[in-house]
Amino acid sequence: MIFSTELLKGTLKTIVLKMLSDTDRMYGYEITQRVKELTGDKIQITEGALYPTLHALEKDGLVTTQIEYLGKRQRKYYLISKAGKGAAKERVNEFTEFAQTIATLLDIKTNMA
Repeated sequence: MIFSTELLKGTLKTIVLKMLSDTDRMYGYEITQRVKELTGDKIQITEGALYPTLHALEKDGLVTTQIEYLGKRQRKYYLISKAGKGAAKERVNEFTEFAQTIATLLDIKTNMA
């Protein structure tokens, strides 16, 4: 089962910030592949969703970029800023509490801790 884009939409910034906070730097395709790997292909982030999210995070000062040249090609790496690390922690904590609240609301009997 692949999760719907509707469910993913509200959590994409949190996911991207978490991925970047766990590494030194990542490029876009690398982020999408890592998410697929960690979720067993249940979450698949499209380029059309990822890059606007990365640009918004960069505009907000939560992510910075670094360009590296590979021969004639350039690769843009994304790095989390100090503010981004704080935001990642806050967003993960908020999402965790939200998921627990939804589980209670929907009367789901699972261990979400």
